[in-house]
Amino acid sequence: MDHRTRASELGRRISSLPLADTPSVRKVRREFSQILSPESPQAVLDFARVLLSRQDPILRFVAYELVSKHKPTFATISSDQIVELGAGLDSWSSVDCFALYLSGPVWAAGRMSDQTIVEWTLRSTEEDRWWRRAALVSTVPLSRQGLTTNIPRTLRVCALLMHDRDDMVVKALSWALRELARKHKQSARSFLEENRQTLAPRVLREVECKLTTGLKSPRKGRSRRS
Repeated sequence: MDHRTRASELGRRISSLPLADTPSVRKVRREFSQILSPESPQAVLDFARVLLSRQDPILRFVAYELVSKHKPTFATISSDQIVELGAGLDSWSSVDCFALYLSGPVWAAGRMSDQTIVEWTLRSTEEDRWWRRAALVSTVPLSRQGLTTNIPRTLRVCALLMHDRDDMVVKALSWALRELARKHKQSARSFLEENRQTLAPRVLREVECKLTTGLKSPRKGRSRRS
């Protein structure tokens, strides 16, 4: 089956779901991961490109998961290929899938340079807000490793974007620092204190709450995205 036919079949399977929620879509993705398991990394990337060309947010999510869950592809994917797969990022959900499943883990695995992430922070147009958010969300997998050597790498990205007042970037900065605080409270606290006059009020409020209570907010029942 060629990639376009397979993509059409995947799309048909998803569109026929009674509810296209994450567990249901992921069940379909797992079936296609099994189908793709014997394929080469190049074939998996080509299939992902076809899915991304459909400009469907659900298919983008599936494409990123398929690449991340195909071990030979994830083990060999290059920095340039990661950037290519990020073309068209246009929402917090697409950015977070991209950064949590691809760019962040590949960076944490040592196969993407710090400079590549730094370059994303320097993109300055309104459309580039999504790349700036991607740089911050990519630090989350680093922080989850818990390695002290990752602390300055995370804080470098945070420092480069702490002046940014785009809402999607501010929320991502808060998330990055709260994730750092899970295992390195003092580093997060010191960053807050040193940059208190620069950081957005939301970042100060949410990170301080995380440091003192372990929660993003003292109010319960909130469902807003980080």
